[in-house]
Amino acid sequence: MADEQAGGEEEVRHVFDALDALKAIEDPRARAKAISAFLKEQQPRLRELSELRRAYVRDQRKQKVPRWKIAEDIGVSASTVQDIEHGYSGSGRARPPKAKDDGDSGRDQADD
Repeated sequence: MADEQAGGEEEVRHVFDALDALKAIEDPRARAKAISAFLKEQQPRLRELSELRRAYVRDQRKQKVPRWKIAEDIGVSASTVQDIEHGYSGSGRARPPKAKDDGDSGRDQADD
């Protein structure tokens, strides 16, 4: 597991190094062009990465792993795990209101 985590951190570092390299392009026109190319491609790739993370979260929840444990494992909050699990993304202001009659006591049985 430590090797997987270290490898993941290395890959993330490579991504950030590449983004820093874009910002460091001296020629403003070349920099803007490179940034445009990146921005054009990033959204579909971010969606794909989000889906891979969601698949992991949902698989863990099917195995009854508590949200707090998943959160700890992937480095996010338990509420973020809940949002991932339910496919929610966006600001809190845009979140649909909770149904009043959903029978939810506010606690997740698997989180006990």
